[in-house]
Amino acid sequence: MRRRLLPGLLFTALCSLVLALLVPVPAGAAASVTAAFAKSSDWGSGYEGKYTIKNDTAAAVSGWKVEFDLPSGSSVGTYWDALLTTSGQHATFTNREYNGGVSAGASASFGFIVSGSGTPQNCTINGASCTGGGDTQPGAPSAPGAPAVTAKTDTSLTLSWSASSGDVTGYRVYEGSAVRATASGTSTTLSGLTACSDHTYTVKAYNSAGESAASGSVSASTTGCTNPSDGTRRAAPYLYMGWGDPPSPSTVMNATGVKWFTMAFILSTGGCNPGWDGNRPLKGGADEQAISQIRAAGGDVLPSVGGWSGNKLGPNCDSPEALAGAYQKVIDAFGLKAIDIDIENTDEFENAAVQDRILGALKILKRNNPGLQTILTFGTATSGPNYWGKRLIDQAAALQANVDVFTIMPFDFGGGSDMYASTVSASEGLKTELKSAFGWSDATAYAHMGISGMNGVSDQQELTTTAIWTRVRDWAKSKGLARLAFWSVNRDRPCPGGGVTETCSGTDQQPWEFTKITAGF
Repeated sequence: MRRRLLPGLLFTALCSLVLALLVPVPAGAAASVTAAFAKSSDWGSGYEGKYTIKNDTAAAVSGWKVEFDLPSGSSVGTYWDALLTTSGQHATFTNREYNGGVSAGASASFGFIVSGSGTPQNCTINGASCTGGGDTQPGAPSAPGAPAVTAKTDTSLTLSWSASSGDVTGYRVYEGSAVRATASGTSTTLSGLTACSDHTYTVKAYNSAGESAASGSVSASTTGCTNPSDGTRRAAPYLYMGWGDPPSPSTVMNATGVKWFTMAFILSTGGCNPGWDGNRPLKGGADEQAISQIRAAGGDVLPSVGGWSGNKLGPNCDSPEALAGAYQKVIDAFGLKAIDIDIENTDEFENAAVQDRILGALKILKRNNPGLQTILTFGTATSGPNYWGKRLIDQAAALQANVDVFTIMPFDFGGGSDMYASTVSASEGLKTELKSAFGWSDATAYAHMGISGMNGVSDQQELTTTAIWTRVRDWAKSKGLARLAFWSVNRDRPCPGGGVTETCSGTDQQPWEFTKITAGF
């Protein structure tokens, strides 16, 4: 068993010996070590060792660790029980108090006390061997070759690299400053990653003298990415067939070029059973007719489950499995490629148990429906997700729910007079939370984000004009967001008298103008 010397106690006794502190030898450097052992009256029957460590590199270093062998069978007096090992053949000293750098070629003196009798083994005294053997402490190994990615899946990346020269105990794989894996050989597989996530790795070799310099880096993404060219970037405004004089979808499509609609809303018709608006069957009504019309015109739909009001499936289904079964009925009814879970209000969004139930259900859906895009839509503050939004994101990561898109609703949030700036600020806050939860890069976080705004005047009298919405669209497009929606196509008409109504936006516009802008996403 190896124990470290206590640096504060050691240097209280030996502060006159310490000139500076150096770090483990960088790759390719050589350290020359000389030592002088002698009886020390200051330490009773102990031996005092003095070492000179020379930095032979061309650059300053700091923080050296020095190891020396103790004699076989030596004992440690009670005074030193807290400082040196009594059972092993090595004592290790690492100073954590004095970290001044040392210039190239400079030297520093170190000392530690070995209690007991006998002659230290495997050391040099002023360059000469104590007992005929030299103390040739290994330097740190050289840097390994830059890693290469040899295999990848949705949740793993396999790396390999060329070996370091010198004495090598093993290799550590770093992502930034964090060690992600330790390997004895020159390859490893990093598992438990998120689908379509970006990673950059370096590798360092190590031995008892320390670590090598870092290898070159490699960047790679796991598989499972959605590709906008495959039609998985959604410009899909909300269309509600149970409210607000619903327009003909084909009329809107012909006038605007939009192809996708988010169909509102799937609720509970009683217990854990889904239906449109909680009172219309999945098949055979106006909703199915609209979906057929949209598809006949070359478009498609994703239903929105939940919303602000109504009897929702999340609280009514008593387990993730039951809730996934309810969602599956909707998927099977229409052969869906995507589904949106609009999680709001205190019954779902501000309910930890229901949040976790929904995430568990989405995880099941992803497993049972390869290629299905899952979307979570929720409210936000102007600075980004609030406590409940952050919890939802953190739990999605912890439960590995594999959610594709996190969509915020930047309205009715006190956005004030500048709804463009407030929307961008809220979106950047979402990006920060996604990066923190999943370890994503900026680009990957943006690719998992969506914006669902409110066209015209909101319930809190926030005004999003067509000019502002155009700027929001252009920003979302420039950042590579995955979804752009608004509430709602039913309101995408001018209001002669203004106001907030079900059938118009409350702002000066042309019919279907917000939809046409959104189609440009």
